[in-house]
Order: sequence, then structure tokens, then C-alpha cells
Amino acid sequence: MTLVAVLRHIAFAFMLALLSAGLVRAMISLRVMDAPDARKAHDRPTPKGGGVGVVAAFLAGTALLYEFAEFSRLANQYFLGVIAAAAAIAVVAFLDDIHDWRFTVKLGAQVLAALVAIGTGLYVRVYNLPYLGPLDLGWIGAVATLVWILFATNAMNFIDGLNGLASGVALIAAFFLAGIAAGQGGWFVYFASLLLGAGVAGFLPFNFPRARIFMGDVGSQFCGFVLAMLGVAASRFDAVEMSFLLVPMLLSGVLFDVAFTLLRRALAGQKVTEAHRGHLYQVAHRSGMDPVAVTLVHWLFAVLGGLACVWFVHAPSALKPVIPLLLVLPQLIWLAAVALMARRAPGNPWA
Repeated sequence: MTLVAVLRHIAFAFMLALLSAGLVRAMISLRVMDAPDARKAHDRPTPKGGGVGVVAAFLAGTALLYEFAEFSRLANQYFLGVIAAAAAIAVVAFLDDIHDWRFTVKLGAQVLAALVAIGTGLYVRVYNLPYLGPLDLGWIGAVATLVWILFATNAMNFIDGLNGLASGVALIAAFFLAGIAAGQGGWFVYFASLLLGAGVAGFLPFNFPRARIFMGDVGSQFCGFVLAMLGVAASRFDAVEMSFLLVPMLLSGVLFDVAFTLLRRALAGQKVTEAHRGHLYQVAHRSGMDPVAVTLVHWLFAVLGGLACVWFVHAPSALKPVIPLLLVLPQLIWLAAVALMARRAPGNPWA
């Protein structure tokens, strides 16, 4: 891209961020309140639904691009299906913010939205595996895509419990993914990442370090769903072997926390679908760690994931399988640190 094009894209994203910020400010006035309870970090009623600004900026941006951009560079057979599915997730999540539906209802909506996207042809096809060459997974890829979408969507939802944590991770992931996609000529991933980042950038100042409003399910589920979809789309970067690992690396901190927590609860005989406060970030906070520090730790994980992705793109084939594994080491250090803090804290922060 030329410098002029980059500046135009930045200006476009800035305008969308202002749109997002304006709608977030309106949602504060609307006062859809999130009441505190034993499993939440806040101690006073706080407005929620700030994710409406994120969703609106994203959809407004896609509508403008569809109408006025050189759409032949952006379009593909799954573009409209992905946008429609993401919008549907946002609507259901917003209604859930108001009515607090059961998990099964939310999961059903997520499954339907994911199937819409998969039905347009957006599912993981692993190409150019090191030493194996092209490999098409067929229906196995479609099933794996469904599982990935559901896990990533809910992981971002579960991790959204401290000011700026989920939104900051989404912003960093979108920034790195846009840069990588531009280098690969993946214009759908580039523009969608840019729009998502713009929407989150408009929301974040209202939520971190002090929360005037929460993102709510409408924001966290939407961010998770869009990032999951972009991860699948990024698997089509033909010049990058195993490019389906890019977004999992960007979200390594979130995915590790959720996977570890679900496994720990399952082994303890606890219901994994039941609301709880046993995530690592929650345990760290209840063990006495400042919530801003916990959020910054997760931002650091996202940055490390982004740098690993940049390395991954340019790394030789033999090294590519090793790079994602290296991201497990910071998570194990974090796990050990949280366990040590919990041991020294009064009571049982894991409960």
C-alpha cells in the first residue's frame, strides 16, 4: 500500500472510533445497569452495553466499504455471510445483556451464527504444511472450525471481567492482524481487523483504567466471534504455512486461561457451564493483585503473541511448529505466580 492509502485508512478508522465513542457515551446515558454480585469484580452498579459502539462502528465501516471501496479487492464468497453472522451474534448478546438468558440459549445462537459462516465456505483448510504440502481437511475442517468459533467466542466473553482486559486484548490482536494481513494481501482480514480495532479504540477510554461502562456480552461475544472468523480467514494466507495458528497465538493468554479453568473445574467435578469466579485473572485479582496490573499482564500476553506472529510469518518451515509452543512458557509462569499469590492470600481465592 502507498503512504496515502495508509493515511486514508487511518483517517477512516479514526472516524469510526469517534462513532463508537459517541454511541458508548449514549449507552452510559441509557443506563442498562450491571449489578454487582459475588462473582463480579465491581462493587457498585455500572452501565453495560458499551459494546454497542464497537458493533455499530464495525457494521458502519463494512457498509461504507461495500458501497464505495474497490470491492473486488475485498469481496469473496463468504464476506456477507460473516458480517450477517457477526451482526446476529451482537443482537442476541445485547438482548442477553438485558434479559440475562440461560447459557444454552446463547450457545444455540452462537452455533447457528457459526454454521451460517461455515455454510458460506469459511472453514479451516490447512494448506502448505511443512514437509507435507497441501492438505484439505474437508468436513473435518468444518467441524474443527465450529469448535474453534464457539471456544474463541466464549473465551473472550469469559475473560471480560476486569476493566480493559478483553477490549485491550481485542485491540492489540486486531492491530497485529491488520498489519500481517496487509503484508499478505489478505484484504478481507485487513479491513475487518481495522474496523474491529477502530470500534474497540472508541470504547476503551470509557472502560480503562476506570470503568464508566462495561462492554457487556454484546461487545465481548462480538469481538470473540469476529476474531475467530478472522482466524479462519487468515488460514487462507497461502504464502504462510500453518497460518491458521495466527489468531490462536494472538489470543494465547485468553485461550490458556479459559482452557486451564475449564479443565480444572471439570477435574474437580464442577459444572463447566455454571457461572463462577475461578479464572486465573479473577484469582489473581482476589489474591490482592491490582486489577490494572492484571489487565496489563494480559495486554503483554497479546503483544507477545503479536510479535510471535510476525516472527512466525517470516520463520523457516522447520521453526514454525515451535513458535506457538514457546508462548506456553509465559502462561506457565503466570499460572505459577497466580498459584503462589493464592496460597499466600487469606481464604480460598480459587472458590
